[in-house]
Amino acid sequence: MPVPKIGLVSLGCPKATVDSERIATALRGAGYALGTSYADADLVVVNTCGFIDAARAESLQAIGEALAENGRVVVTGCMGQRAQDIAAIHPSVLAVTGPHQPDAVLDAVRRHAPLRGRPRVARLPAHGLRLTPRHYAYLKVAEGCNHRCSFCIIPQLRGDLVSRPIGDVMAEAEALVAGGTQELLVIAQDTSAYGADLRYAPDTWRGAELPTRFAALCRALGSLGVWVRLHYVYPYPHVDGVIGLMDGGGLVPYLDVPLQHASARILKAMRRPAGGARTLERIQRWRALRPELTIRSTFIVGFPGETEDDFQALLEFLDAAQLDRVGIFEYSPVDGAAANALPGHVPDEVKAQRRQRAMALQEGISTARLARRVGTEIEVLVDAVDADGALARSHADAPEIDGVVHLPGAAHLRAGQRLRVRVVAADAHDLTAQVPTPAPARQVA
Repeated sequence: MPVPKIGLVSLGCPKATVDSERIATALRGAGYALGTSYADADLVVVNTCGFIDAARAESLQAIGEALAENGRVVVTGCMGQRAQDIAAIHPSVLAVTGPHQPDAVLDAVRRHAPLRGRPRVARLPAHGLRLTPRHYAYLKVAEGCNHRCSFCIIPQLRGDLVSRPIGDVMAEAEALVAGGTQELLVIAQDTSAYGADLRYAPDTWRGAELPTRFAALCRALGSLGVWVRLHYVYPYPHVDGVIGLMDGGGLVPYLDVPLQHASARILKAMRRPAGGARTLERIQRWRALRPELTIRSTFIVGFPGETEDDFQALLEFLDAAQLDRVGIFEYSPVDGAAANALPGHVPDEVKAQRRQRAMALQEGISTARLARRVGTEIEVLVDAVDADGALARSHADAPEIDGVVHLPGAAHLRAGQRLRVRVVAADAHDLTAQVPTPAPARQVA
């Protein structure tokens, strides 16, 4: 009897990608096959995003498309916390579950596409199925968030911080490395708060006791011999101790630090945990410890009540901080967020103009910082190869959100390969490099 095929549509952030990977793993482990199109699937699971209104609209559109193309749909993910909103627009969905609930998704699939006979369970890799290329993987170390930022509803969607024991995280990391992963992208809603909810309780890895703590996690991951990249790090004082671990081993000199603004008044209205002046001091201290450190951040312009003076404070911060990678986003209302009730909403045209001004400033900063790398030798990780050459990334480049390193004429390389190259050109976002030609073998008389 044919095994039911389940299609999977994954939307949203890397945390949601990990949820989709766990759903796919649960389905295959139970004996289901994975469909590759709406047409060949017996049922479709849509993993939604509900972070901002635009993401909710995209999720509702994806659900509608799956219903139109297939007709049998289970919905999961962040938007699943608002099942009534989904049912009001798409009443024919079969079931709705919340985020990071692979078992609930599997139960719903079993009800609506039951396996017949004795299922043939697939042999799965120890690290489960992955949706990323084989050479890099997201490693989610915690769920939820303890912050109550006024523009955000993540705690409503995903709850408070829940950290995984460090032994559990390290076992997954080791399995990924054994399976060929060359880069671990460490993610959570607040990665640097890792372990706080567990009061840093000790756990066992490789027969030794380790505290479930951010610094201990970084040290252990850095010992695995692959790149380790830290995302969603708040500028807490204890992060200073991790900078010293970025010494050329596995922990790459890169921090993704979502700062959101620099004006003290706006940060207070956002309910953010740090101020611009203190953050600038911390960045300068990090750079003194590790001059090659790459810092990525994101900022919101047009937050309710933002004046021209507040925006100028942000521009001055960007100029002083000289961040390497920056994303600027226009404020977008989120249903259920406290910021919606704040006075002084900024007109859309002003938001757009401020975003353009901030991005123009940052483009000049990025161009100058990348130009300094011309003539240097750097390590890269190859992402893709075609007849014209290869695309790679350096320590400074996270996949999909940062720049790339072009390697023209390097069609002999392979995806997942790490090597050293010489930078020959740069623009505002990307580098171009040459692969050194091996020296000819010396002939012995």
